[in-house]
Amino acid sequence: MVKSELVRVLSDKLPEFQTRDVELALNCMLDQMNTALENGERIEIRGFGSFDLRHQQARLSRNPKTGEPVNLAAKVRLHFKPGKELKDRVDAARNKCRITE
Repeated sequence: MVKSELVRVLSDKLPEFQTRDVELALNCMLDQMNTALENGERIEIRGFGSFDLRHQQARLSRNPKTGEPVNLAAKVRLHFKPGKELKDRVDAARNKCRITE
C-alpha cells in the first residue's frame, strides 16, 4: 500500500478529520519511528510487530559471477518481527495471496 493510498483509507475511516490532518499525523508518526531507529531504539507496535536493529559484522564473501573474494563492510540491518495477531491474519488469508508451497 502506498502512503497516499493509506492516507485516503484513513481519511475515509475518519471523516471527522480533514485529509491534510490525517496526512500530517501519519507523517509525524513515521518521522518519530525513523528518529527512534536512527537512535538505535526498538519499536514495538502491539498486535502488529516490532522493529529493531541487528549488527552484521564485516565478512568475506564471493562475487557470484566471477568467484572473486569481496570484503563486505560491517553494517546495521533493520529487522522486523511480526506480532502474533499479524502472523495469524496473514496465515488465515493465505489463499488470497496465491502462496504455493
